[in-house]
Amino acid sequence: MAAIGRIVEYIEHGKFYCAVVLEESVKRLRILNQHGRETNLPEARAVHQTTAALPIGLSRDEMQARLRETDQRRQAFMAQVDLAEVWELAKDNADVLFAPAFLAGLVFGEEPDDDRVAAFLRAIFLDHLYFKYKDGRIAVHHPEVVEQLRAKHEKEQAREALLGRGAENLQRLAKGEDLPVAWPERDFCLQLVADFYLLGNEAPDADLAREMVKAAGLTRPHDLYHLLVNSGTWQADENIPLLKSGIAATFDEKLLALAQLTEPTAEELLADQRRRDLTHLPLLTIDGAETRDYDDALHVEKHTDGYRVGVHISDVASYVKPGSPIFAEAMRRVTSIYFDDQVVPMLPRALSEGVCSLIAGRPRAAMSFLVELSAEGEVRGYEIVPSVVVVQRQLSYPQAEGMMERDESLRLLHDLSRRLQHRRIDSGAVLLPIPDVNVRIGDGGVPRVSLAEVDTPARLLVAEFMVLANTLAAEFLASRVAPGLFRVQDEPYQRVFQGYQRDLFTIWRQRKQLKPGQLLTTPGYHSGVGAMQYTTVTSPIRRLLDLVMQHQLHQLKRGEGVCFGDQELRGIIGAINTTQARVNQARRDRHRYWLLKYLAARLGQRVEALVVGKGPRRVNVVLLDCLLEGELPPTQGLGFQPGDTVAVRIAKAEPLDGILRLEW
Repeated sequence: MAAIGRIVEYIEHGKFYCAVVLEESVKRLRILNQHGRETNLPEARAVHQTTAALPIGLSRDEMQARLRETDQRRQAFMAQVDLAEVWELAKDNADVLFAPAFLAGLVFGEEPDDDRVAAFLRAIFLDHLYFKYKDGRIAVHHPEVVEQLRAKHEKEQAREALLGRGAENLQRLAKGEDLPVAWPERDFCLQLVADFYLLGNEAPDADLAREMVKAAGLTRPHDLYHLLVNSGTWQADENIPLLKSGIAATFDEKLLALAQLTEPTAEELLADQRRRDLTHLPLLTIDGAETRDYDDALHVEKHTDGYRVGVHISDVASYVKPGSPIFAEAMRRVTSIYFDDQVVPMLPRALSEGVCSLIAGRPRAAMSFLVELSAEGEVRGYEIVPSVVVVQRQLSYPQAEGMMERDESLRLLHDLSRRLQHRRIDSGAVLLPIPDVNVRIGDGGVPRVSLAEVDTPARLLVAEFMVLANTLAAEFLASRVAPGLFRVQDEPYQRVFQGYQRDLFTIWRQRKQLKPGQLLTTPGYHSGVGAMQYTTVTSPIRRLLDLVMQHQLHQLKRGEGVCFGDQELRGIIGAINTTQARVNQARRDRHRYWLLKYLAARLGQRVEALVVGKGPRRVNVVLLDCLLEGELPPTQGLGFQPGDTVAVRIAKAEPLDGILRLEW
């Protein structure tokens, strides 16, 4: 135990302090340090103590003066300590614990006094490379340990240098100042902060990123977003939900090279004797004006006792085989993603917009559903055949609408589609024709929003024949007790209406009553479609599910059993469900971003909204010009009820935060 009046040395917050012992008790010392601070110190924290005490009778000021003088002497002696030199002398005795006075003597070449021993201890506490202080003794590090510590120290120094340069240059970027010519870590630093903005604590090197942006003063919620846009790393209106989802927007060079296929000729395709030559049929496609990945086409033939309708689907399975790198990539992506401002395809564009796309005038491999229908839309028979087709007409929805009355094929297809829909309604289908919300991005990233009816004659025509082909594909599999990817949906919790309904409030109410759909390997009823079994095969360019089912149908048709067994299909279902959830979230968030940006330009304006729910804490509304849902506080005395149309004010719209605040 230290005697009263002796000088002890201790460390606090990384600094060395000299103090005189005023009182002592069991394992604790009452001390006064060089700055006049009096405190209690655990005896174990004293790393050195003098052998002699200060003279008795010194005043408090005199003791502080002595302590300051002692500290200054020790600082001066510490500058003379070369730890590397001492370590070279002692490294062969790395298993020995040395007394501090012995090693200090190697430095000063004489019997060291208290100040010189304390100075040596200060040196090893500041530089941990060569020695380690342990219970009053000093251990010498093995050469291997020194190398490890040196490498660690150099890494820490490099990190600190990177942190300093990065923070300084990020701050310059944020202020719009010129950057130095040499900033070798520019790309690394910008990627670092981009990952941190997207992933937060889950980002690689999150700790480094957090320190760097804090040092740069970029601590507001979206400082990093604006910095990355200003630096050219991101575009204005960068698709943040897509980046957060982790879904790749591009393909690697190897996949792109594999997708580069030559245009097939009809003769080459018909060399497969299982394909039927249907190139003479008058096929047409109806799609959006901007569509480039045409995966379905139609034709109709009028017979004396009914009609034959062909639903022809691009035979993507003939190009994208299980086990191939492109199929593996489709498994990772699961679906094409159609954002308001970009498309992220499931397959490389050389396939999705090339040899797999049913482009007018070009021979294409197809899977054709040839369906015999009565005049009332009853299915009398069908066959599914691999085929070769040539589309003759490529129509947009508006073009098809304009030609409907005078074009015989379109008129017949539309008439039959209405009959097919009526039969589905009679079978219990729940049809919810909620308008599509179309967002078009103009100059300067200004969004324009419009609503498009989904039950126009041309859209109804396409939708009903796709449903027909999907239903028949499911029936084909079910009749052979073959596993598949079947879409199943139980009856709604409540049926709000029967038949067909176009009232938006009624449709909204019914949508809230729907049970979630499931994906199973065995067939089951689908209440939304009104079918005893259902799958999808009509979009193999855009959906993994449809591509897998096309493979399943092909192999069954060839009499070779199934392409995918039940267990494999369960694994595919897991992949689809997991990735589809991320895709749906990214698509919703991105769509909301554009709608909020549209509303941000209308702050303070009043817009019409439909009241769709009312409770004690909130009123739920849908803005009628963009179908975005919002909430309002309940207001006494207004008397609004669900189903009423009200005027609300846009109080706040923050696209990056996803925030919408409405006021009465």
